[in-house]
Amino acid sequence: MAEIVGTRTDTAAGRHDTQARPRLYGIDGLRFLAALGVMLFHYVARESHAWNHEVPVETFGSLAEPTIYVALAPELFFVISGFVILMTAWGRDVPHVVASRVARLYPSYWVAVIATSVLLLWLWPEGKNITVGQAAVNLTMFQALFEVGHVDGVYWTLWTELRFYLLIILFVAIGITRQRLLWVCALWPVAALVATHLGMSYVAMFLLGGYAPLFAGGMLLYIIYRDGSAPVPWLLLAGNVALAVHTIVPAQMRSLTRNTAYEPSPLILGIGVVLCFALVAAVSLTRLRFLQWPWLVGLGALTYPLYLTHQHWGWWFIQQLSPHLPPAVLLPLTCAVALGAAWLLYHGFEKHVGPRMRRWLHARLSRTGNGRRRVAVT
Repeated sequence: MAEIVGTRTDTAAGRHDTQARPRLYGIDGLRFLAALGVMLFHYVARESHAWNHEVPVETFGSLAEPTIYVALAPELFFVISGFVILMTAWGRDVPHVVASRVARLYPSYWVAVIATSVLLLWLWPEGKNITVGQAAVNLTMFQALFEVGHVDGVYWTLWTELRFYLLIILFVAIGITRQRLLWVCALWPVAALVATHLGMSYVAMFLLGGYAPLFAGGMLLYIIYRDGSAPVPWLLLAGNVALAVHTIVPAQMRSLTRNTAYEPSPLILGIGVVLCFALVAAVSLTRLRFLQWPWLVGLGALTYPLYLTHQHWGWWFIQQLSPHLPPAVLLPLTCAVALGAAWLLYHGFEKHVGPRMRRWLHARLSRTGNGRRRVAVT
């Protein structure tokens, strides 16, 4: 994640000046904990062929049931994204935002798609049935748009993030102001819900459907963090939290019932959705925002590569060793190996390729934009 800065905008005077803010180390910690939660859910609670062909409940007993609720970790990611992406986009131009997001998402993703495809096509074909063509389409990250299956199921969140980035880029092109943001956060999630209920599938897809209130809530938390407490942002935040509970809880009930051996509690899921917002509020609006633990930055950097690579490679590792090691040993060992692979992917590739790609893209996009403006003037 690039260094977190905020932009102060004085719309009344028509002036824009940038004021550096201290890094929110707690955000890095939350991102890492969310990735650990996803990993733990996949290894302990989600049904798979990994643990010697036994369902996880037979392997972990009572540990598996509470672990199902960390399936809400992607929802926490979306709230964090609403906060952080707005923070990094406010006061920037379109080339900067596009270059930043593309360079952030694609390098590690390409490595993960290739590595997981090699695993599932040749090393462990029984892990999941995929094709070479499917893997090739997955390299675009737009496979859901073409109705092509994900090589790794965790990629579904990236398609959601991409659509949010598109909305942010459109917003940057129009011009981000506090007043516009408040209107967007008030109307956008409601419009997404209405489009979903009316069966307007393409409109709902563009508006992010039931995930819109998560992103909008994160954006509102950033407004409060940036400009201070005020009644309207808090009221809109409360409305988005309620809307998120309304949309996410039924969806998670269906998903967890289908993919685990348990019937989840809607009350606990509702509390979990509220907690996603509360955690981001805690690290940005309370004294935790002054947390000075630089080592959290290193953990936060591992979040994305860990998320991309842990699932099928972890299941394969578990299946190879589960006949020989007890779960109490194999589970932490698998987590350690997944973290090691994430460390290698970040420090050996993403850390070097991402910044170069961002600079190259920004230069190309800036030249293209300048050329268009010159033609328009001529």
